[in-house]
Amino acid sequence: MSAEASSPTKVLSGIRVLDFGRFIAAPLCGAILADMGADVIRVEKREGGEDRWVQPVAAGGEGATFLQCNRNKRSLTLDTSSERGQALMRQLVRGADVVLANMPDAAMIANGLDYASLKAVKEDIILGRATAFGSGGPYAERVGFDGIGQAMSGGTFRSGPPETPYRSAVPYVDFGTGLAMATGVMMALFHRNATGLGQEVEASLLPVALTMANGMLIEQEILKLDRGRIGNRGAAVAPCDVFRLGDKWILVQTSGNPMFRRWCRMIGKSEWTSDPRFDSDDLRSQQSDLLNGAMQDWCDGKDYDQAMAELDAARIPAGPVYTPQEAVDDENVRALGQLVPLDYPGIARPAPISATPFRMSLTPGEIHSRAPVLGEHNSAILGELGIGPDEIANLAADGII
Repeated sequence: MSAEASSPTKVLSGIRVLDFGRFIAAPLCGAILADMGADVIRVEKREGGEDRWVQPVAAGGEGATFLQCNRNKRSLTLDTSSERGQALMRQLVRGADVVLANMPDAAMIANGLDYASLKAVKEDIILGRATAFGSGGPYAERVGFDGIGQAMSGGTFRSGPPETPYRSAVPYVDFGTGLAMATGVMMALFHRNATGLGQEVEASLLPVALTMANGMLIEQEILKLDRGRIGNRGAAVAPCDVFRLGDKWILVQTSGNPMFRRWCRMIGKSEWTSDPRFDSDDLRSQQSDLLNGAMQDWCDGKDYDQAMAELDAARIPAGPVYTPQEAVDDENVRALGQLVPLDYPGIARPAPISATPFRMSLTPGEIHSRAPVLGEHNSAILGELGIGPDEIANLAADGII
């Protein structure tokens, strides 16, 4: 275990995690646990997991999201389909506290990663598992990605212009599932500390997407409004939209009567504060065209700095529609230290890796090491199992690692 991960000030110091996750949800969970001090070992096929090579940014082919979701981890390559690989995996499980995976049921069983198999090796093991549709339903064996969760939650239907639904370019369902999985694993560790019992934790794309879209679903089921797509407008408030300021765009959103009254005074429409058409957010949302049009009229002729200063003075939530480069360069992002620059073999400049998405005053998360090169820690990890250099060389020669 690295010196940083074993620091006694870390919440998860002494916790070992075997991460068999791929793509985003399970690996992000592992990254957050590693931020908090766990020793997280990413276990991959000898040729590397598929997610390692998506959206490549490094000379070796490693991808952007891989660099984000695998910081602070060590890398072990292992052929778990072989008898010797299975034996090594059982050794690893005996020394672990948590196993993370996202595979179909048949693959979980074939690799000995299903909860029953893991529990037979270590009674109090915790299995954190990411799935697409959740266990127990008719879709349990289907495969799925982030966009499928978005689409089936109702959120994609409501997004975009009237003529076509849009999914989000940001895979928020994947990341939400990773955060939910990390929360569940932490709850399981808390429970184990109290009872000595391990358990299986499942986080799934569709349930997470439904959680995020739940307000829309509640409104639809109760009121049967059959709302359509809203573009960039607010779902139940106005004014809310993106507005042009010269060559820039900003998003402005109001909510609640006090804020609406401040907005009216700012744009010179104080008489609207007593207009019954605008008595509530719901009524105002029915007047979106009028109110958003008034906001654009106010923006016309103003430069960006002037408009943002006036919005800020009126305490109206507003923000620029940034390009990715502008988001990286933002002064507040830099002041927070939210994007941690990390070098990686074969990249032209440090990668801006987003830090732990929550802050703790006494035991903060920390990014202390880059994502691992494939198999980078094979010798160190196997050495911790008592396997000597000659046997490690034999395992490599035989294709086990």
